[in-house]
Amino acid sequence: MNKSTRTTRQRQVILDQLCALSTHPTADELYHLVRQELPHISLGTVYRNLELLSDQGLIQCLELSGHQRRYDGSTAPHSHIRCTVCDRVADLPIAPPQAPLAEAQRHTDFLVTGLKTEFVGLCPSCRCAKDK
Repeated sequence: MNKSTRTTRQRQVILDQLCALSTHPTADELYHLVRQELPHISLGTVYRNLELLSDQGLIQCLELSGHQRRYDGSTAPHSHIRCTVCDRVADLPIAPPQAPLAEAQRHTDFLVTGLKTEFVGLCPSCRCAKDK
């Protein structure tokens, strides 16, 4: 963790729980998991620590198509895919394309610093339910 921020037990448990998951939980979902180890932790503490960890670049905060924020313990560049029925989010192990960054920069006076790619579709569970 960042030297300027003290590592608390609560923060470490939140980070450990998140990094052990591949499900991209919401803060509420992570709160229920963390409470199994820290029964007296508050939801506000989980939210504050997730924001701090995200600001430090130790986790990713995913804001996908205006849905509830989800969190990812993997900070390596990768894309995500979201089910349009149940909102499940999964990693898509492909790096976001870089060519659009230069193209976007040519068309704006903004400083283009990144690209977020969200793929959408049906997860296996929802696809099976739809086929029935």
